[in-house]
Amino acid sequence: MSQPNYSLESQIVIVTGGGRGIGLEIARAMKASGAFVVIAEADAIVGAESALELQGDFIATDVTSSSSVRAMVQAVAAKHGRIDCLVNNAGICRNTPSEDVSDDEWRLVMSIDLDGVFYGCREVAQIMLKQGFGTIINIGSMSGMISNRPQPQSAYNAAKAGVIHLTKSLAGEWASRGIRVNCISPGYIGTPMTKLGLETPEWRDTWLSSTPMGRLGEPTEVAAVAVFLASPASSFMTGSNVVVDGGYTSW
Repeated sequence: MSQPNYSLESQIVIVTGGGRGIGLEIARAMKASGAFVVIAEADAIVGAESALELQGDFIATDVTSSSSVRAMVQAVAAKHGRIDCLVNNAGICRNTPSEDVSDDEWRLVMSIDLDGVFYGCREVAQIMLKQGFGTIINIGSMSGMISNRPQPQSAYNAAKAGVIHLTKSLAGEWASRGIRVNCISPGYIGTPMTKLGLETPEWRDTWLSSTPMGRLGEPTEVAAVAVFLASPASSFMTGSNVVVDGGYTSW
């Protein structure tokens, strides 16, 4: 029996929001597995720093703008001749009671967390469908499957639910033409944003007591799943939502 192939040797991988947090750890893991990584990031400072660390490329990208995403994808394809993997990671969360959410805040969350994912998928598909292969990994959230407590975040939850179902829809459309589309849904991961939330005692106690493993996940634990989904080892997987939540959604 042949051994699973987890290598990403010579793959061209794009990570949106790859300048910090989970995105940066995914980019690091992809690089360590042999990929050339392109950081597509709105923050020019952290994007450039991350690309320098990874000996990759940085392209300033606003995922809320379809033209910005299109230009980024076309630039990568023009330089490298192909795109093997796109990780749609860029995202934000706002903890506002739903009755107080403004139109602008709702649209901001949706434009980054859902529209931006669709734009990335659509634009990279133009390349991948022509070349006949490619993998797309969308970063969803367990929040797309459950309603978080005690913090209010209905816009984020709705957007992430959309990401999960978008993943399934695109997987079905493109599987026969060589593109695999999968989703990773993290639980509470020890990013700076989550650690800030831990400073609120009610949030910390509820989050940890509701997680069977009793701790936050590490960004590297999400990154390991991303490498698997990008690699030949997951060749018969598409339309999957891989939950990395320490058991939170098991209760």
